[in-house]
Amino acid sequence: MPSGTLLLIDDEPRLRQLLARVLELEGYTILQAPDARRGLELLEQHAADVLVVVSDVKLPDANGVELLPRLKAKAPDMEVILLTAFGTIPDGVKAMKQGAFDYLTKGDFEQQLVVVVDRAAEKARLRRRVAELERKMGQRHSFSSMIGSSGALRRAQTMGEQVAVTDSTVLLEGPTGSGKELFAQAIHEASPRKSKAFVAVNCSAFPRELLESELFGYKKGAFTGALADKKGLLEEANGGTLFLDEIGELELNVQAKFLRVLELQQFTKLGDTKPTNVNVRLVAATNRNLKQEAAEGRFRPDLYYRLSVFTINVPPLKDRPTDVPALAEYFLQYFAAKLCKRLPSLDVECLRLLQQYPWPGNVRELKNVLERAAILAPADQPLAAAYLPDEFHAPPAPLSLTDANPDDNSLRTVEARHIQLLLHRTQGNKTEAARQLGIGLTTLYRKVQEYGL
Repeated sequence: MPSGTLLLIDDEPRLRQLLARVLELEGYTILQAPDARRGLELLEQHAADVLVVVSDVKLPDANGVELLPRLKAKAPDMEVILLTAFGTIPDGVKAMKQGAFDYLTKGDFEQQLVVVVDRAAEKARLRRRVAELERKMGQRHSFSSMIGSSGALRRAQTMGEQVAVTDSTVLLEGPTGSGKELFAQAIHEASPRKSKAFVAVNCSAFPRELLESELFGYKKGAFTGALADKKGLLEEANGGTLFLDEIGELELNVQAKFLRVLELQQFTKLGDTKPTNVNVRLVAATNRNLKQEAAEGRFRPDLYYRLSVFTINVPPLKDRPTDVPALAEYFLQYFAAKLCKRLPSLDVECLRLLQQYPWPGNVRELKNVLERAAILAPADQPLAAAYLPDEFHAPPAPLSLTDANPDDNSLRTVEARHIQLLLHRTQGNKTEAARQLGIGLTTLYRKVQEYGL
């Protein structure tokens, strides 16, 4: 049965009380007002509760269409249904343009009203749910707000909480999409610098010739087109935290300038002769093996050792399968609310497939999969496995190599044996195994799942 609070504004007491009785039988709590003034007072008092206002167009002290913007101003996320004894198309068009949910003529509205009110109330509930989820997603991040309780995640969180209260440089290591920026924000929020700026820079998102000027800024006339002084992102982060994502993309000359920032907290802008002093805490992230990159000359060893004062490994989603249900449920409800669609839960088979999937794209991939599924799935039903992408659907029965007939030389068995051999030789490094096999990483993941390796 529906629930929620409705506000009826009508100067005809008998009609107003009749409507109130009908809607109370449907499970709603009803507030009543005989005119616009009293209606606005009640709405101001109960703005957080009122889902729908049902108002007559012709009121003693106002026109309902003109009243509509004033109602919306007091409670932007509620819906308004207008009633009139003599409806006209221009009035209906004007009401809808002003934001009315519907415009009903009193002569034939009785049977429609309950249905229209239910639809309007559901829309208001979903809008409020979206606003709440947007608020949660946009609020300042903290370690306690992270979704998941797996041991791998908890270990990384504990390390983050311990280093956050210091000013030490932090290096976050982990695959793309695992949530390294979320960790960087949580470190900032738990630090003494939380009242200052958090500036995030994806080093791979800028052309290499522009990244230096974006980070350090420049003086007027430093190069063609430098028509005024420009403050760099380092200065924007002064007093706070600078997060450098994909730091392995920095060119060697830019790495040298950052080494000076870490050592002396100063740098020289392009076109300037004097150093600029800053006070920033650096958190860097990479999906590469920077130690190996430094050994092979692609990354400055001295910068690597300054960055790796405190290293945190952010776990990939495949290492925390017990967190998949909570994350999936969160994303499902978030996208259902954005789509104004009710999706109560995930069904058992859908959840099983999500937990078995290796998630090469990590949490970011899970979010995208749930957005797609929420768009395709019908409302008011648990999300079924049929709405997951093709790669999630059950493969043929797993192949047990230990029990396989040694004389079985079928293509399927030979391929499975060869993949298992390469995985053993590469010590489980699927990226290297895929390279040696000459296939894509996603294809390898699919075959590993198909053969039950």
